[in-house]
Amino acid sequence: MANSLHIEGLRAGYGAVQVLEGISLHVNDGETVALLGTNGNGKSTLMKCIMGIVPLRTGSITAVIDGIEHNLAGQATEDIVNLGIALIPEGRRLFPRLTVEENLLLGAYRPIARDAIARNLAFCHEVFPRLAERRTQLAGSMSGGEQQMLTLARALMTAPKILLIDEPSVGLSPLLVSHIINQIRDLKERYGLTVLMAEQNFHQAIRIADRGYVIVHGRIEYEGSSRDELSNNALIRKLYMGL
Repeated sequence: MANSLHIEGLRAGYGAVQVLEGISLHVNDGETVALLGTNGNGKSTLMKCIMGIVPLRTGSITAVIDGIEHNLAGQATEDIVNLGIALIPEGRRLFPRLTVEENLLLGAYRPIARDAIARNLAFCHEVFPRLAERRTQLAGSMSGGEQQMLTLARALMTAPKILLIDEPSVGLSPLLVSHIINQIRDLKERYGLTVLMAEQNFHQAIRIADRGYVIVHGRIEYEGSSRDELSNNALIRKLYMGL
């Protein structure tokens, strides 16, 4: 069944500060769409708006889950997660004093995920065997790459249909960034996910994205319908390649 995301005319901010100005974008069923932009241009704010953490001022956010349309505007974050939308936040946001397994189990709190804890836990251990090996280790004592694996696995424990990923490359070495990006691609394909990924590392994001948007100062300045279009766009060459 279809799982997609549609945003139209979204404006949002914090207090008197306007961050997003008329954002419109869509993520079709089974796509990986990159939201490209340097720091401070509104990527994380958009993710928080989708999850109900930051309220909309105007505009609409609609998710289609298993073919059923849902208006996300005004809904509580818990209700949005219960629909099947999961956010992997920037900076990982784990519970450092809890073990790997305890962090994973906390991801399975939505009702449909509780019924599939054993299956989803086994799936996470299969995809990330390092987490199975270190299930009793405190999350805060793991390396940055291992923590990012745990964050991805914790999101999978919610049994999501739509996955939002905010800056997965932050704080990781180039080698680990490449590894994590590969894992995101593999998880999307194996789990049948629809993915919106906010990322400033253009060269890594474009490896797995079907298409993408460029956000500058809270506005969508360019929409590329393919990887080739993104790679050959003048704005992207200026922002990311210095050309």
